[in-house]
This record gives sequence, C-alpha cells and structure tokens, in this order.
Amino acid sequence: MLNIVILAAGLGKRMQSNLPKVLHTLAGKSMLDHVLHSAAALSPDRVVVVVGHGADQVKAAFAQRADLHFALQQPQHGTGHAVQQAVPDLLDGAADDTTLVLYGDVPLVQPETLQRLLQARGAGVAVLTEFLEDPTGYGRIVRDAEGKVQRIVEHKDASEAERAIREVNTGILAAPTAQLKDWLGRLRNDNAQGEFYLTDIIGFAVADGVSVNAAHPAAGWETLGVNSRVQQAQLERIWQGEQARRLLEAGVTLADPARLDVRGSLVCGRDVFIDVGCVFEGQVELADGVRIGPNCVLRNVSVGAGTEVEAYTHMDDAQVGAEAHVGPYARLRPGTRLAQGAKIGNFVEIKKSTIGPNSKVNHLSYIGDAEIGADVNVGAGTITCNYDGVNKFKTIIEDGAFIGSDTQLVAPVTVGRGATVGAGTTLTRDAEADSLTLSRTPQKTVTGWQRPVKKNA
Repeated sequence: MLNIVILAAGLGKRMQSNLPKVLHTLAGKSMLDHVLHSAAALSPDRVVVVVGHGADQVKAAFAQRADLHFALQQPQHGTGHAVQQAVPDLLDGAADDTTLVLYGDVPLVQPETLQRLLQARGAGVAVLTEFLEDPTGYGRIVRDAEGKVQRIVEHKDASEAERAIREVNTGILAAPTAQLKDWLGRLRNDNAQGEFYLTDIIGFAVADGVSVNAAHPAAGWETLGVNSRVQQAQLERIWQGEQARRLLEAGVTLADPARLDVRGSLVCGRDVFIDVGCVFEGQVELADGVRIGPNCVLRNVSVGAGTEVEAYTHMDDAQVGAEAHVGPYARLRPGTRLAQGAKIGNFVEIKKSTIGPNSKVNHLSYIGDAEIGADVNVGAGTITCNYDGVNKFKTIIEDGAFIGSDTQLVAPVTVGRGATVGAGTTLTRDAEADSLTLSRTPQKTVTGWQRPVKKNA
C-alpha cells in the first residue's frame, strides 16, 4: 500500500496574507492542488493532508474530495511532529507498505520524479536530494566514505565541514510505513530550533541497518518552495517558461514565449500560432492550424482546425468549429457552439447559442439563448431579447435567413427559412419563411422646422 502525507500546516507569515499559504495559487490553482495532482498520478491508497494554520479554510477548499484525510497539527513543532499527526491514518498491512512525504508549499514536483524516488526506496528509505551552488539554509546530506547516506544535518546544526556539502535535502522522502512509525516515536527535539526533525529518521534507519538511497529531480525547479510573494512570482514565471518550452517542442509557434500564461491544460495540434499576452485556463484544445491573436483569454474551450481568433477575444466554455473566424473584441460565453465556417465579429457577444455553418454575426450584436441555422446573416446591432426579468426564452433563426441591422428579436420567436427581417425591426411574432418582415414608424419630413437657438444669458 502507498500512503502519501502532505504537510500543509504552516502559517506562511512572509506571504503577508490571511489566506493559508498552501491555498495561494500558481498557474491558476492552489499550490496544494498541484501537489495533490502529482500525488494522484501515483494511485495512492491513502492521502493524508496535515493542516494547522487556517485548517478550516484548507478543508473547505477541498470539501469535494472525499478521498482526502485531514490530520491537525496544533501547535506546530517541526516536520517530524507534523508527520506524527498523520500516523493514525496511515495504512499498514504489509512489510512493503510505503509512506511518501510531500509538502504543500513545494508545488511543482513531477510524478515522474516521485516514481523514481519510490523505485530508489527498494526495501529501505529514499530521500530526494538536490545539488546547489549555494546550499545555505538547507539540510545537508552526509555520506560515508563509500558514498552511502548516513544522516541529514540541518544548516543551523551543521559544522563548518558539513556546511561545505552541496548536496541538500529537499524534505521529500519515502519510507517503509511500519518502520517509519517506529522512528517517528523516537524523535527528540534537542536541537538548535527545539523542533522534531523528520530528517532524524535517516540516522535511525542507518542505525537499524536499513538502506538509505537518494534520487534526484529531473529539473531543479521541481523542488523550489514558496515562502513569500516574491518566490511565488518567481516560481510562476519558471513554470510558465516550462509550459512555453513544452509547447515549442511540440511544434507550436509562440510570438514571445515570455508572454504566455497557461493556467490549466493546453493541448495543441500542428502549426498552431499563439500571439503575445494570451491566457489559457482550464482545459483548452487548439486543433491544427489554429491562430490565436494577441491578448486573448480562452477558458475551457475547443477550437477547430484552421480557425482564426483575433485580438482581445474572450471565450469561456465554448466550442468553435473548423475554419471559423472570431473577433477582434468578441466574447463567447458559456454554452456557445460555433459550427464550421461561422464568423463572429468585433464587439459581438454570444451566450448559450448555436451558430450554424457559414453563418455570420459580424458587428456589435448580442445573441443569447438562440439557435441559428446555416448561411444566416445577422446584421450589426442585432439583439435577441431573451430575458423578461425572470425567465429566459429562445430565438430560432432558420437556414438562409437575413436579419437586418438594428433589429430586436423578442423571444420566444422564430425566423423562418430564407426569411428577411428589415433593418430596424422589433420582431414580436414569428417571421414567415421566404418573406420580408419589417416594423417601422412611417418616415416623415417637417418642413420649415428650425433647431432651437441657445438664448443669451
């Protein structure tokens, strides 16, 4: 069995925030959420989150996760003390059961790295270590003459010779569960900080003849922690740079890799182009040949092959077909579905509507709760009046219809196949197929009329 313990009890004083540190976001989701995502890739049998400061807030943030167990560390007396609080929740039924310890403020450790750590454990203990040019502040990995790990010494407790060691402890480790419970019971706090160090179990393992091995992350940024807003911002840019690198290697063209934000999952086909300043949130898929203009925001969107999205377009929970054209300055709200070849122009808002093949809504219009068929032309300034203040109603525009500019379609209403609605019409009843429907006040001219003249004060 695999237990995963995530330490998330810290105050995060340097964050200068009322929000618990592990709930601060990186790439659009909380740091703890990142750690849980990596943990889930290992298919653990039990996940225990150790909470402390802001415990209720952390629990509330993950209230939908029935698979999580929470242990309270109050007060906080070090990492060893934190893991001790998780002991009652750990599953322990066989000699090869493993407990993996992760940290809620070290959000970017990758599943592949954790797999290597578990493999390195063998029948003993494995620690994730890193080599740093400046190891100040980190616990040092002390090895014997044969290169075997003997213990971990914290920086404050290290001698001058030990402080010269460049291999450092990341805090992440894997250990046999039954023996870990025993070692946790032996911890003492007679050290410079008066805390119970989890790292002391390494010395216990060696004394008990249990092998201690080390594994290393694929990239140094995987083990970077966040203790301040500055570190949070730095890690955000590192992670976004990694997203850009992966996209470039997959064949995506980025106008400027430094001006891209991926806050979720972005999957791209071949020959996709993304201009500067774009933000991708949730699950976004861009098919072959898609072009995204500058400063667009796409959230939970799929875009079909060959479609062009122009500058400053916002899409949320929408599906866009192939060879479509959207923007600039367009907004596609949840429930929007654009078929192949549809065109949505500047300052057009679409909500919970289907736009059929090769239909056009090009200028300054609002389309909500509508079904628009194929080859429909919607003129500038058209509004579907879908809301009476209480309920929403549907507008249906059938294939081949032509809607003149400055038209109001008062739902529920249907425009028949091939119908024409004259400019300036307020449509309150169905428009017949293949006919012209219009409603206008008769135009008149008043002769001899003069504009008012401003009177002298």
